Parts: sequence; structure tokens; C-alpha cells
Amino acid sequence: MSRTEHVKYYALTIVLPLLLMLGVTYGMGRLILALRTGEASANRDLAAERTSLWNTLTDFGSSLSDTPYIVGLTAIAAIVFRLVYHRWRESIFLIVAVWSQSLIFLATTVLVERSRPPVPHLDPAPPTSSFPSGHTSAAVAFYCGLALVLATHLRNRTLRVAIWTLGLAAPLMVAVSRLYRGMHFPTDVAWGLLLGAVCVLVAARSILFRGDEGRLRPASRGRPKRVASSGGA
Repeated sequence: MSRTEHVKYYALTIVLPLLLMLGVTYGMGRLILALRTGEASANRDLAAERTSLWNTLTDFGSSLSDTPYIVGLTAIAAIVFRLVYHRWRESIFLIVAVWSQSLIFLATTVLVERSRPPVPHLDPAPPTSSFPSGHTSAAVAFYCGLALVLATHLRNRTLRVAIWTLGLAAPLMVAVSRLYRGMHFPTDVAWGLLLGAVCVLVAARSILFRGDEGRLRPASRGRPKRVASSGGA
């Protein structure tokens, strides 16, 4: 494939879908502001039921997707993938999945500027606005992206199920924690889950499973079959 074809391929399979997702995310944010969904009541109910135990548990849950951790873990995972799989495909996939959701999240928060829930916040409020939840989208991109790479390379079904269970549980824990701690409305975390999932799917289709040569297959078992000779004895 020539350089021009590479540029065209990635423009169509990564840039265009992500720009579309940015537009849809912005449109949804403006729609939510216009509708006045009344979600604040759910946040007030959660705030009224806070306990010291859940304050501690959700502090841990929210920290699973703090920016320094996600950046550091993504870098470590990318290096490990390169050393283990002896190629850059898996590393680049994870980096694109994580950073694409981050770019869409940052652009949307600047444009939408939704205020955070009117309840006491248990975490410092960053300068970004409430919609969408960047913690949640980052958690989906990293943990589900990590699970996808690991599960693709494993044959054992039990291990694949265990990896995906952890990969899905982490973003859900982050989403619930952000709600409980008064940092986001329900629609913020719901869209964060969707945003992260879309970024993983786009990156996987374009990079991880690119064409026939990009599909990851288990190594063939047993000795290779001998090709019969076409010549006579």
C-alpha cells in the first residue's frame, strides 16, 4: 500500500468516524442542555445516602481513571505489547483508542459547557465541564481496549471471560463512582460509556483487525502438513 493509500485509509477509518462522533457528541450535549432533563434529583438522592464506606470505595473507583494513571498505564501497556507481541499494532491501537476519546471529550466540554450537579462534590472539580464524563470514557477506552488485546491472543475461554469481566467492571465502577461523588449527571456517564466504546471499536477495526493480514489467529497446532509432490516416483 502506497503512502497516499495509507493516508486515505486512516482518514476514512479513523479520522472521519471520530469527527462524526465529535459532532454527534456535541449535538447530544446541546440537546441535553435544551431539554433540562431534571437529572439533578438523582444526584441529590445519591448525595443524601452517602456513607463513609461508600465514600472510600468510590474514591478508589474514581481514581481508576484519573488522568495520570490512564496516561501512565497506557504507556506501560504499549511498551509491554511491543515487547511481547514483537510488533506495534496492539500498542498503536490502545494509544489511538485512549487518546481519541480524550480529544473528543476535551473538545466537547469546551463547546457544551454543562455545569456540574448542584450537590457537594467529593472530588476537586477540574476546569472541564460535566458533559461527557471523561473519566468514564477513558476507563472504557483503556480497560476494554486492554481486555480486547489480551483476550484476542488467548485460547482459554475461561481466561477470556475473566479478562472481559474485569475490563467491563472497571468502567462501570468508574461511572457509578463519578455519579455518587457528585461529579456528573447520569447522562454524562452514559455518554462517556458510549464514547469510549465507539473509540475502541473504531481503533480496533482500523488498526487491530486491519484487513486479512491484521486479523489475529491462534498459532496452528501440531506439525504442518506435508505438501504432496506433483512429480512421479
